[in-house]
Amino acid sequence: MRDSNTDLFDPRTAMDSDSSPGSTPTVSSCDFGFAFNDSNFSDRVLRIEIMAGSQDSRSEGEGCTSIADWARHRKRRREDIKKENGADIVACPEEQILNCNQPDVDDVVACENEDEEAVAMIEESASGDEAEVGNNSAWNMDCSTVVRIKTLHISSPILAAKSPFFYKLFSNGMRESEQRHVTLRINASEEAALMELLNFMYSNTLSTSTAPGLLDVLMAADKFEVASCMRHCSRLLRNLSMTPESALLYLELPSSVLMAEAVQPLTDAAKQYLAGRYKDITKFQEEVMALPLAGIEAVLSSDDLQVASEDAVYDFVLKWARAQYPKLEERREILGTRLGRFIRFPYMTCRKLKKVLTCNDFDHDLASKAVLEALFFKAEAPHRQRSLAAEDSALTNRRFVERAYKYRPVKVVEFELPRQQCVVYLDLKREECINLFPSGRVYSQAFHLGGQGFFLSAHCNMDQQSSIHCFGLFLGMQEKGSVTFAVDYEFAARSKPTEEYISKYKGNYTFTGGKAVGYRNLFAIPWTSFVAEDSLYFINGILHLRAELTIRH
Repeated sequence: MRDSNTDLFDPRTAMDSDSSPGSTPTVSSCDFGFAFNDSNFSDRVLRIEIMAGSQDSRSEGEGCTSIADWARHRKRRREDIKKENGADIVACPEEQILNCNQPDVDDVVACENEDEEAVAMIEESASGDEAEVGNNSAWNMDCSTVVRIKTLHISSPILAAKSPFFYKLFSNGMRESEQRHVTLRINASEEAALMELLNFMYSNTLSTSTAPGLLDVLMAADKFEVASCMRHCSRLLRNLSMTPESALLYLELPSSVLMAEAVQPLTDAAKQYLAGRYKDITKFQEEVMALPLAGIEAVLSSDDLQVASEDAVYDFVLKWARAQYPKLEERREILGTRLGRFIRFPYMTCRKLKKVLTCNDFDHDLASKAVLEALFFKAEAPHRQRSLAAEDSALTNRRFVERAYKYRPVKVVEFELPRQQCVVYLDLKREECINLFPSGRVYSQAFHLGGQGFFLSAHCNMDQQSSIHCFGLFLGMQEKGSVTFAVDYEFAARSKPTEEYISKYKGNYTFTGGKAVGYRNLFAIPWTSFVAEDSLYFINGILHLRAELTIRH
């Protein structure tokens, strides 16, 4: 027996329309299509008054051949509804009327009387006679004319089981809950979707299969709180081909609590689509710069962004925010409350973090907090950093989770005395190294010594003497030109069983711009031995490399 405290329409407990084989049928899964609009199986009459809300009163989906058409038409409808707000409430004393000609959820103005429903409910007289509404001043407004009336026979238990809206209507203990006739007022644009919705509440099926039509039904299901239909529409929409336009539209649907839960799989799929399509933001720079806020958040939330480093993400976010929000106060608000949390400051370079502190686009306190947190993270031991990333992986901003950067993050310790020197730590995962075979390369982020930029690069290359593949490590200088720079360098790696850094190669080199130096077979073993499960150089799946650079005088 169902718990008396459990609502039939609770989206967390109600079953979807496609119940599992062998399960006991429920109201949510049974097909009552035979009873739809049949007086023999009905206890009430639903009178639908259809109003000509605007000159173009068709549904958003009607006549729309694409998502873009639906979005444009819905935008026009929302503007029309805002103009019509003054004609929404009908004060008829003798009939129960639910005025459902409401703006979308995000446009609703809160009622002053908290005890009232969001729709106007007007009691029907005991005799059941319908009141004459022709003399009502609000009703006579040109934009609120009833153009036709539909009458349906309905079953209150079936509707109440599927919808909190109807459940409250039929069980609120008020006099209208005992009346046989119920009147709904809707815009003509909502007629087709409402009929689809009512049919679904009986049969668990929809006749429409196009994206515009399903979106119309989804909006109606949200308005009348039919979670099972919202989930059904969400599932059907996910099965259609996704486009940038449709993905953005799904992310910008009204965000009531019920819709957010029922349509979460659809919005998740939209985010994944956008993140996958625009993972290389440099390749689609113009398209990405034109994305709205919801689209940018979806792209920035991805771990798979193909960017050089988190510095590039920071620069892009600033560029987008400055283009979309020219006013400083608005830009600060958006960066502080929406976009800043998607920048993974712990993986930015120290040089760039210094610029964050002086950037006027960020609130100073927020910037200071982000930079301080990033520096603390950098100072943590590698195992502690991995622990923080694991704890953070379930969160939306994932600020401690490392992206798949083109240039791998490094940890740098700098010394000024007695000589200018830096120690650079580069960690590579076993999977990253395996993917280098047979001729791949992976580069580190830039680091600086004596005002010059350097980088490390790990290679899978062919040993020229033995003609076998092996692991190589190289040191390069960024600047091109006639600059010369003499450096002593040493490469080391952690090795079992001591897990201490052991020196593998020492040398010195006078760099000119764009040149690199290193060792083609750093560990003096074949590639297969280097990546083997019993390799001495992978500790908990991580290769730990160290490079020491000292300026020669």
